[in-house]
Amino acid sequence: MSQYRQSPLANLTPVVKNLLIINVIFYLATFLLGERFNMVEHFSAFYFNSPLFKPWQIITYMFMHGGFMHILFNMIGLFTIGPILEQTMGSKRFFNYYFICGIGALALHMAVQAFEVHQLTGTFMASHLDITDPAILSKLEAIYYGPVLGASGSIFGILIAFAMIYPDMELMIIPIPIPIKAKYFAVGYIVIELFSGVNPMQANDGVAHFAHLGGALFGFIMIRIWGLHRRDIY
Repeated sequence: MSQYRQSPLANLTPVVKNLLIINVIFYLATFLLGERFNMVEHFSAFYFNSPLFKPWQIITYMFMHGGFMHILFNMIGLFTIGPILEQTMGSKRFFNYYFICGIGALALHMAVQAFEVHQLTGTFMASHLDITDPAILSKLEAIYYGPVLGASGSIFGILIAFAMIYPDMELMIIPIPIPIKAKYFAVGYIVIELFSGVNPMQANDGVAHFAHLGGALFGFIMIRIWGLHRRDIY
């Protein structure tokens, strides 16, 4: 028996491995730096007209997470499905796909925010208006100062790609005790996210449902553009 233990990341594909490492570094830095340097304020994404918005947030928000369970589930998705897709697409295309889905997720989320701002104020840049209604001010504050963070948009893109290329591969989803084909799981998850996004009762649940849908939408478009073929696996 060898005295050296192999790293659990040793057999991962290169892009997935590096994405996992960067996400963990950002997560640890967020808590280790604490109030000395507010990672959430600098590297999460904010509404494009917010005073907190910075151009680099379009990329860095994908590496930020709000808590342990948030990063855990995203990294499980990346760890389990990502390597299969990277081997299928190739590392360069997978790298591009991951970030296109993440940027697309933020784009749809901001588009929905812009619609909400316009509904409230008649303009997309409400910060320049003199608003006194407390209810409108509260909603605008949530949009302008609420951070968007997490790899979920990219992970949803990965899920959609997996379901399109390997629709009949069965997945074990905790805590569901039976395997589910990828195509059914993906469709079911998208329906849940769409319902949650338009349901007023879940408007303040702290989840960026339209970012998830944006990642899935851009992922679907990219797979169709690239013409990656489905592979039926039973």
